[in-house]
Amino acid sequence: MCGGLVDSEHDGSFVFRLDPTSDEPSTVVTDFVKPNGQACSPESLLYIVDTGATDVEDGPQHIRVFEVTYDSTLSNGRIFATCETELFDGFRIGTNDNVWTSAGDGLHCYTPEGELIGKILINDVVANVEFGEIKRNRLFSCATRSLHAVCLNT
Repeated sequence: MCGGLVDSEHDGSFVFRLDPTSDEPSTVVTDFVKPNGQACSPESLLYIVDTGATDVEDGPQHIRVFEVTYDSTLSNGRIFATCETELFDGFRIGTNDNVWTSAGDGLHCYTPEGELIGKILINDVVANVEFGEIKRNRLFSCATRSLHAVCLNT
């Protein structure tokens, strides 16, 4: 059956790491409600969005950030940003390490410290974002009923 639901093999929603030498997955984070996307920064930071609010009343709607250690484990996890307008979904790290993320009202931009520094309001729910062009200064976004491209000053 195409698109049908099946029972999970796990008793929770986890984040896994695939060991490149053995091709074996290992659990690296076990306390997410619904991990839904990730992005890495050049500074060895791993950002993961938790869209648990879609499944659990008052569930999480935030991005968490972790340091990736020398042995590829994660440490010092913390909430990076919380979405006040529905949910974050797709996100990317820009050339200046700002985090560009989709949200219920458009696109949000955060500093590497997690401070909201700007929004691009879109009259549609944005699901995914991606950088393009040679300088990675054009931000493409895919929304429910529209596609957008924005040139950024970087």
